[in-house]
Amino acid sequence: MKLLGIETSCDETGIAVIENGRQIHSNLVASQIDIHAEYGGVVPEIAARQHLLTFNAVVKQALKDAELELHHLDGIAVTHGPGLAGPLLVGVNAAKGLALAENLPLVGINHLEGHIYAAWLEDIPDPEVNPGFPLLCLIASGGHTDLILMEDHGRYQLLAETRDDAAGETFDKAARILGLGFPGGPAIQKMAEHPHSPEAKLPRPRVKGSNDFSFSGLKTAVLHRAQEKGWYPPTDCDIDQNELAGVAAELQEAIVDSIISRVVTASKQHHVKGVVLGGGVAANSLLRSETTKHSPVEVIMPRPVLCTDNGAMIGAAGWFHLRNSAKHQWDMDVVPGLRLA
Repeated sequence: MKLLGIETSCDETGIAVIENGRQIHSNLVASQIDIHAEYGGVVPEIAARQHLLTFNAVVKQALKDAELELHHLDGIAVTHGPGLAGPLLVGVNAAKGLALAENLPLVGINHLEGHIYAAWLEDIPDPEVNPGFPLLCLIASGGHTDLILMEDHGRYQLLAETRDDAAGETFDKAARILGLGFPGGPAIQKMAEHPHSPEAKLPRPRVKGSNDFSFSGLKTAVLHRAQEKGWYPPTDCDIDQNELAGVAAELQEAIVDSIISRVVTASKQHHVKGVVLGGGVAANSLLRSETTKHSPVEVIMPRPVLCTDNGAMIGAAGWFHLRNSAKHQWDMDVVPGLRLA
């Protein structure tokens, strides 16, 4: 079964052709990073307009790369939430038009579920067989930091979530404070790799009696650190790059430590057979290495390129929804605040 996966929940137009939930025939992403960088974050109206401008061209190229025509497909899967309303509307309405044109089954996919199913794509041992269920799924991105217990396909239980800022949002806002640009995660990681001076510890916030996350205090601590050093508000003075790299490295370690401590605790509490990483923050090299080092069970990680938003993960999730049925979801609507569990 070959599916077209469509992802437009934020600022990237992701289109892919996926077979049987695992094999990638094509996977294209039209990024808007350069467009939004000057604003320090994603502007929803601009993102929606850019999706409109690029959608048809990306679909045509994805089909060409897969050496297929639209009528060769067996269905279409599209993100219908959570995300930004405007970008979601572009993807969902375009998917409905394509499905109607060839009378193809259409299924709406939760964006968070897509991040989980990136672990089922090629180059990864099939998690359905090894290590098996239940799995602990960490979804860490710009808008979400969640721990979800996956008991089986389609069966999810929310174990923990962020009480305030998400990990990716914290990276972005801290990078803006430090003058490192957008997106913040890659910028912080790159700066942290430079030789740096030792820095005083930043806080590792905890929520008493819970595995929930909280990063707003950490973001504020970075702001205070930058103010103490005279870096914020921005001035024309030269910033010591060793010091800057030290703050970036300490911030990255604080976020990773906060995440891993909860992953390890939840893994033991719920006797899971494996841990799945997903979401843009899961592309962070320190998080990947430290999770593998400390997890009491096997860790399943998609390649970094499959951790960020893409159509392949939506196609993979769509296959598991459509493999036992072929339904037309013509009444599908976007749900910006859609929850998974």
